[in-house]
Parts: sequence; C-alpha cells; structure tokens
Amino acid sequence: MKKRKIPLRKCVVSGEMKPKKEMIRIVRSKEGIVSIDPSGKMPGRGAYVSIEPTVVKKAWDGKILDRILEVPLEDTFYQELYDYVDHQKARRELFGNE
Repeated sequence: MKKRKIPLRKCVVSGEMKPKKEMIRIVRSKEGIVSIDPSGKMPGRGAYVSIEPTVVKKAWDGKILDRILEVPLEDTFYQELYDYVDHQKARRELFGNE
C-alpha cells in the first residue's frame, strides 16, 4: 500500500516545518478581518502557528502576527488564540492525535 504524503507547513513564529494537523491557521480576509481558521479552508491570507502555548505567547509578545498579516491585532485576539491553542493542546494530550 502506498504511503500518503503528509502536508507540511512552516510556523511563522518558530520557523519549524510540521504536519498541517499540528498547526493552527490564522487567516486575514480581504476586508482585513483576522480570525482563527480551524478547518484550514477559509479564503484569505493565511499564516500557520504551532499548537503550543509558548509559541503563541512568543507571537503575542513580539506582535509577530501583526507583521505577517499586515494588520494591527488587539490583545483580545491574541488571548483568544492562546486560549484556543491551550484547549487544543489539552485535548490532544487527553485523546491523542486524531
């Protein structure tokens, strides 16, 4: 049986290449609205961040996503992203990779 190719993406914070399932996509729409994209299929400019709370904290401290997506982001968005990543990491530890 053929092995399936695993799509890799690069984390904009750490620069690591990881499987797409281990990353979260942040997307900026044409209107400039930035949101978390759990499906990875929303239209717009995307950036990938590792599902690691320390990586999100580093992005928050350095305002990295502001520069990558070329739009100023509120601290509330970074807090929402941090909470989401923290939740996803806890789920993976409980239930394993799905």
